[in-house]
Amino acid sequence: MELEPYLFFHGKCEEALNFYAQCFNGTIEGLSRFAGSPMEANVGPEYRDKVMHASFVAGALKFMASDGNPGAPPDGEDDIALSVATKDAAEGERVFNALCEGATITQPLSEAFWGGKFGMLTDRFGVQWMVTIGT
Repeated sequence: MELEPYLFFHGKCEEALNFYAQCFNGTIEGLSRFAGSPMEANVGPEYRDKVMHASFVAGALKFMASDGNPGAPPDGEDDIALSVATKDAAEGERVFNALCEGATITQPLSEAFWGGKFGMLTDRFGVQWMVTIGT
């Protein structure tokens, strides 16, 4: 199982990623925009070119990032999530279900358009979790 931080930049993701690429001599990998994705219908035209998902790598330093939901201002409350990924479906489902105890489920664990399964929740301690199975 792998754990990575997931950072939300509220409309400034690409700018932040380019900044960190310079600071850490890193690379931006797998940058996907809302445009052309199944999520395109969920955002206004002004947000379609924003970053839906990207990965950043600089040696052993890794994190994932997004512009997040349109209109959600940075508040320090929900700007970071922890992402857990596993190829073991049973283990991924066990972890997701265990984290659900007392949690607010923001996206039930279900088939993802990019393959595998994906779910999101905020646990009873206020920590946001993303669980990905099979990628």
